[in-house]
Amino acid sequence: MTETANARKIAFATFVRRALDEARATRAWSGTEVSRRTGVSRQTINRWVRGDWASDPEAERVVAFCEGLGLNPATAFTALGWDRTAAPRDTRAIPPMDPDVEALLRRLVDPNVSDAEKFHIRETIRYLAYRPTLPVDVRKRGKQAG
Repeated sequence: MTETANARKIAFATFVRRALDEARATRAWSGTEVSRRTGVSRQTINRWVRGDWASDPEAERVVAFCEGLGLNPATAFTALGWDRTAAPRDTRAIPPMDPDVEALLRRLVDPNVSDAEKFHIRETIRYLAYRPTLPVDVRKRGKQAG
């Protein structure tokens, strides 16, 4: 393997590792959850982290991984040494984050917040994120009664 190819593998592995660490710290996502949200298998992600690939990752998978984590694929392309002008197919702006959500994220990474409190925050977020949406007519009835 050439020195350049090895440097690209290290750079991309570092990018993926940082993205995973960020997803764990700020969103409490496991490797399985990252895989589910991005559509990239855990095996593929693990190979990327180890730099254990013979040919470059597929661009579609890199884009899916980045978009699933809210990252700009151009950053991954740069780590891979790919042409930066072939950047993402969709450059939607990330909507502003609700201040309450930002406050929760800050608490999750604050070393002064107890592990028990962080666990409680994560469990509450998971509950809210995956609970079924109320049908429209039920929501209307609640507004009329109040």
